[in-house]
Parts: sequence; structure tokens; C-alpha cells
Amino acid sequence: MARHEPLPFDPIEEAARHWSTRWGAVDGMRAVTSLMRTQQLVLNELDDTLRDFGLTFARYEALVLLTFSRRGSLPLGKMGERLQVHPTSVTSIVRRLEVASLVRRVSHPTDRRTVLAEITDLGRERVSTATRALIGADFGLGSLGSAELTAIFDVLRPVRLAAGDFTG
Repeated sequence: MARHEPLPFDPIEEAARHWSTRWGAVDGMRAVTSLMRTQQLVLNELDDTLRDFGLTFARYEALVLLTFSRRGSLPLGKMGERLQVHPTSVTSIVRRLEVASLVRRVSHPTDRRTVLAEITDLGRERVSTATRALIGADFGLGSLGSAELTAIFDVLRPVRLAAGDFTG
């Protein structure tokens, strides 16, 4: 995605100015809007980095998930749960990875109703080279230091816990 010219003002501060005259709760609005805007900016940068590998961040995450699995394969439903995406999104992600020969669909050995996505050797190779590129790009967070990265993780962890992302 092409980078745009930076705005001459902070759009979140401008929104907060208008917001405060109508609804209050400015701190919450600024925090969530900043979080979502930053997520989009970082995702765009990650997708730009991964484009050379024929991947998007969503497809990259799926490959990493399969790489981390014991057998290199998972049921599509389990992938959706772990990646927190809708089943149709998982199907689309796996289809695109399959077209690129990075995964293959295989039948579950004991449950004929279940389809597994299995990472291929090419998929393992691709995720390895793409990971090196993401590390080289500081995961789109190169303007932050180690302490700031840790602080972000620590601040967001209770939100994830409260939302049921995992059990403490």
C-alpha cells in the first residue's frame, strides 16, 4: 500500500476535540482510536514487507501457526479459533496458501468430516524467509525501544484477558 502524506494535524486529537463537546469519555475514545489506527498503520507496513513473499500478514500468521503445531497440520476450525477469524476467512486464507503450494488440504486420519491444512516444505521455507524480513523491519515498530515494546504488551495483556482471549 502506498504511503500517504502525513496529515498536518493529529486526527485523533481533532476527533477528541469534537467528541468532547458531544459525548465525553474522551480518554477511552482516544485510546481505542489510537490503538485501531496504529493497528492499521502497522498492518499496512507488515503487508508491504510480506508482499515480496506472496503473503499478507493473515496468511503469514496461518503459516506460523502451522509451523508451531506438532504435526505441521491443524483442522481449519482450530485455525480459525487460534487466529480469531471467521471460518470463511480461514477457508480463503488456506485456499490462497494452497494455490501458492505453501499448504495442502488433507483428510483427518480419524474423522472424515474434518479437513486439515498441512504446511508444505515450501511453506516452511517461505515462513522462515518472511520471518527474517519481518525481524529486519522491526515488525513495523522500529520507532519503539525494547522497554516500550514490553510496556505495550503489558498494558494490552489485561484487556486480552478480560475479553477471554486466554485464561490467566
